[in-house]
Amino acid sequence: MSSRPLALVTGGSRGVGAAVARALASTHDLLLGGRDRQALAELAEELPGARPWAVELTDEHALATAAADIERLDVLVHSAGVVELGPIAETPAASWRRVMEVNLVAVAESTRLLLPALRAAQGKVVLINSGAGLRANPQWGAYAASKFALRAFGDALRAEEAENGVRVISVHPGRVATDMQRAVRATEGGDFQPEKYLRPETVAEAVAAAVRLPDDGQITELVLRPNP
Repeated sequence: MSSRPLALVTGGSRGVGAAVARALASTHDLLLGGRDRQALAELAEELPGARPWAVELTDEHALATAAADIERLDVLVHSAGVVELGPIAETPAASWRRVMEVNLVAVAESTRLLLPALRAAQGKVVLINSGAGLRANPQWGAYAASKFALRAFGDALRAEEAENGVRVISVHPGRVATDMQRAVRATEGGDFQPEKYLRPETVAEAVAAAVRLPDDGQITELVLRPNP
């Protein structure tokens, strides 16, 4: 890797994560996090200074091993996530655990492991949250709970790490035209209408602008909505 700042993007093989990686590629070397090694390798070929960081985020041992090699990290973007919809009366404990494990616990553990590297660089942590992290709607109980918790995690991390120079940005986009959104609309029984949603590239440009903000200021929370 070069002397350029280093960014690690989880969920980097597709959707918002891949778009964020592309948006940062002109100024940062990249670690592309995800489970699909082949997809990560293909994206890395497109982006100079990028390489795959293939790890299962819910595997604590694998995560600790992968994080141990990172001594300095300028940007950590948490974009990996899952969604499971359904009424609370029909949502079993296993579903709550799956959603919380990926959307919250894996984020907390990977951040904890990477904090020494983030402190060394006085880096930034970007949490790709959701509009569901600001408002919980019917059928979205488990997902919204995980995103409300992610927002709380970000607030606590920001307060704890301020004296170490680590900044934390919570990003709350509305619906984004991704494969995940396509699956969500299928579950909801509605049409997938990408023209009504945010483009992944739009979210990525907002993230990149927040990351590149001069050091005398910080964006703590960023809310994005599709333009009607």
